[in-house]
Amino acid sequence: MEGVGLRNVGSHCSLAEMDDFDLSRLLDKPKLNIERQRSFDERSLSELSIGLARGLDHLDFTYSPGRRSGFDTPASSARNSFEPHPMVAEAWEALRRSLVYFRGQPVGTIAANDHASEEVLNYDQVFVRDFVPSALAFLMNGEPDIVKNFLLKTLYLQGWEKQIDRFKLGEGAMPASFKVLHDPIRKMDTLIADFGESAIGRVAPVDSGFWWIILLRAYTKSTGDLSLAETPECQKGMRLILALCLSEGFDTFPTLLCADGCSMIDRRMGIYGYPIEIQALFFMALRCALAMLKHDAEGKEFVERIVKRLHALSYHMRSYFWLDFQQLNDIYRFKTEEYSHTAVNKFNVMPDSIPEWVFDFMPTRGGYFIGNVSPARMDFRWFALGNFVAILSSLATPEQSAAIMDLVESRWEELVGEMPLKICYPAIESHEWRIVTGCDPKNTRWSYHNGGSWPVLLWLLTAACIKTGRPQIARRAIDLAETRLLKDNWPEYYDGKLGRYVGKQARKLQTWSIAGYLVAKMMLEDPSHLGMISLEEDKQMKPVIKRSSSWTC
Repeated sequence: MEGVGLRNVGSHCSLAEMDDFDLSRLLDKPKLNIERQRSFDERSLSELSIGLARGLDHLDFTYSPGRRSGFDTPASSARNSFEPHPMVAEAWEALRRSLVYFRGQPVGTIAANDHASEEVLNYDQVFVRDFVPSALAFLMNGEPDIVKNFLLKTLYLQGWEKQIDRFKLGEGAMPASFKVLHDPIRKMDTLIADFGESAIGRVAPVDSGFWWIILLRAYTKSTGDLSLAETPECQKGMRLILALCLSEGFDTFPTLLCADGCSMIDRRMGIYGYPIEIQALFFMALRCALAMLKHDAEGKEFVERIVKRLHALSYHMRSYFWLDFQQLNDIYRFKTEEYSHTAVNKFNVMPDSIPEWVFDFMPTRGGYFIGNVSPARMDFRWFALGNFVAILSSLATPEQSAAIMDLVESRWEELVGEMPLKICYPAIESHEWRIVTGCDPKNTRWSYHNGGSWPVLLWLLTAACIKTGRPQIARRAIDLAETRLLKDNWPEYYDGKLGRYVGKQARKLQTWSIAGYLVAKMMLEDPSHLGMISLEEDKQMKPVIKRSSSWTC
């Protein structure tokens, strides 16, 4: 017996002839442009703990409206004397060609528009994580309706029962992607969603729900429209996502336990456990949800749980995931098999397990959040997305944020090279590659997820640069990208130690490569756009530790 509003979905979720009354009702709601006294993002968690009964009327969603020119590209900023690069117009044209329509309304962008490719696979679908840079580009250009439509469609898909091989997924799981099927004969559009049952490796995405919450806040900050986030549907959607990731179990860590391939690195790459990318997105989504949840009977419980989790998560990440020169030296001298609360080597990490490359890679000035920490295992690899999201969410302290940018500058050849930006460093190879990736031919060394260079990461680098007061780093990286990206027809990724070669299996006209470039350009032109994707530090979460002595607390 099907429940109200739910349908049993097997290997695909079909929304043919679905009742869209909820969506149309939400779309018709007027915008609220409200100026308030104080930013919610600036309120401390301690204040929230005390004043849980306060409603959203006390919040300030100061917004930065997008500007749009007659050529469908952002107007130049006279203040910054910013001359648009010829690539910008080309990028906007390519981005608009990637738009996907459902019942006449744009609802997202396909992953790649590469018609020359032999296999389309799932690149003709709208991916939640892939759409984020496209959404930010449209918001910055004063086109929020596309983003609103996307948020509502994915929210509707979340509400469907998700069953894969007789196993039911958590109610709050967001789809990895969806596809629109057009039937010209019946004049009908159908949505088909993938929750992981069609994905390579059959792994459900952990990051989709986090990106959805982060994008909802970006929409709210950009437009000043509180009405969407305040709807019962969006409030319930956030609560369902939070219920999944805040559930209690046997884990003794505040971090989120994940399978391999559950995020942007969606193939087996040894990131199982507590990958930095997921922890940083988790932290950011929790803070964004805190800013948007109503303090009613249902929301209040989640606010309390979020506040507690954020305190524990920030301490754990800043203490145990952080690595700089002094910290590396401390780990190098660790004693093992320590017992009791007085243990310094809390995870029983063997100093002999430190890979040789780390000692040469670590500069005297600089540091970063390592890839993973779990019992007897530390993944010392650098992961770009996790570190930059840590800066944007203020998971990283100001000192740690500055140290991450110091590392990027010190290790420019390794992390940026000739095409920004390495998704991770270094690549795994030889016997380790066979064991970790399962001999994945796409993830050979310095390719794809295994040390490949991804142009989409430009927008995250630029946002982190602006927040830390280092715009010159972003400008240098964008200049590099502009020498090749358009000429190479917007590849998905580049190969090689320096990122010199177009990826051997990279799709052309990759939408997020296009959108990532546009967002980076617009953000550098008008840094006020940073507000929709950045959170200020919460003073109450700042640990009383120094970044070089975190392991000895």
